[in-house]
Amino acid sequence: MKYVLAIDQGTTSSRAVLFNKSMEPAFISQKEFPQYFPQSGWVEHDADDIWNSVLFVCIDVMKKAGITGRDIVSIGITNQRETTLIWNKKTGEVIHNAIVWQDRRTSDICKELKKNNHEEMITKTTGLLLDPYFSATKVKWLLDQNEGIRVACQNGDYLFGTVDTFLIWKLTDGQMHLTDATNASRTMLYDIDKGCWSEEICNLMRIPRKILPRVLDCADNFGNTAFKIFGAEIPITGVAGDQHAATIGQACFEPGMVKSTYGTGCFVMLNTGSTRVHSKNRLLSTIAYQLNGEITYALEGSIFVAGAAVQWLRDGLKIISTASETESFALESDLNQRLYFVPAFTGLGAPYWDADARGAIYGLTRNSGPEEICRAVLESVGFQSKDLLDAMLSDAPYIETSVLRVDGGMSSSNWSMQFLADIINASVDRPRMLETTSLGAAWLSGMYTGFYPEQIEFSKNWLKDVRFDPKIEESIRDNLYKGWKVAVKRTLLK
Repeated sequence: MKYVLAIDQGTTSSRAVLFNKSMEPAFISQKEFPQYFPQSGWVEHDADDIWNSVLFVCIDVMKKAGITGRDIVSIGITNQRETTLIWNKKTGEVIHNAIVWQDRRTSDICKELKKNNHEEMITKTTGLLLDPYFSATKVKWLLDQNEGIRVACQNGDYLFGTVDTFLIWKLTDGQMHLTDATNASRTMLYDIDKGCWSEEICNLMRIPRKILPRVLDCADNFGNTAFKIFGAEIPITGVAGDQHAATIGQACFEPGMVKSTYGTGCFVMLNTGSTRVHSKNRLLSTIAYQLNGEITYALEGSIFVAGAAVQWLRDGLKIISTASETESFALESDLNQRLYFVPAFTGLGAPYWDADARGAIYGLTRNSGPEEICRAVLESVGFQSKDLLDAMLSDAPYIETSVLRVDGGMSSSNWSMQFLADIINASVDRPRMLETTSLGAAWLSGMYTGFYPEQIEFSKNWLKDVRFDPKIEESIRDNLYKGWKVAVKRTLLK
């Protein structure tokens, strides 16, 4: 048996999935790693934790399959986006912990850039809003801490990368400093119209261009793994940021197709084809994927907290012991109580983009308990999804879409997906293949090597598991959503 190895490096864990010739996940290994919160609103990862967890799951999944590196045709990588690392080109030593996409420490930098009227230029160039979420201000912050490092960067002694670039560099034993177009488009340093790094933004941020990786297609030659790692030189031939990989894995190749991934955060991506849509609702224009040198664009809305709120119920409040308990709690909740949970732990994402907002629960009474809080947490994901979809269809009214394809951990909750269908008033399709992010990375890699079919044939393999159709009355939907908007408004006023 031959396999494609998909490396899925996420925010809270790393996973390795071996896909067989039929594009089925045959073996899976997963390992969580620590999160560090040195200050309020700061989120970091230890670079060694990232690398060691990836190495562990790759070796472990090969053990489970009883294979060696010689049985792996190629490797595809998908990763948490925007998370920022800078390391010494010779030693591999990082200058600081990885600054995670959720981190808000650069809020003041963003405010200063907005004050000086740079946001319009940045958005026009990159499709992104001026926000701490993206890599550029994280890189600036790291270099601002040490001018000596900045000078060394100018001399070419250090390298910048998002997690994909860091993994490629480590897997190839420092031979390849590369990224793909999707990850590049999330740095806030990349011109998504011209398909190159922006000299103007780099100069504005005082970021030496020598530290930036070379940008390739999503399916391309990213080099071979060093023999000493897996006992074989395995080609790395597919790379895409996690949400882009999920879009590919969901076969959303036609304009108007939309997917929503419910992981640590929630990310909705609408394929807009070869047309870049300039959002009027503070959504992001981004590169959905790039194949054969051709860019396909998307509108994206990002919710910072989805599954992370369930983790908070488990690890913070300790009112559940497993994520699956939230569904039974929601079913047992008192429907006469109307709680709203606004999960602004690290600010609010699209379409609000308020970095300073913080979480709140509204409607609490003496009778409110774990059941009602759990239900409010699950409902918050549906409400935020409606915010995004309404904004997207307002930005691109010529695009018709009536079905939302879902994936990610929370999509396995029937209660949550039914509420989602009810509140957005559209059908929600959950695929048979829930490993859509890993599948997207695997298909990119296998397609490039000829192990997997081309795009049209791949699309035919997408199979629906369950369709959730809306069931509630319009008046109930409107009242529920009206209450959500009031709760968000009160949160933003703070």
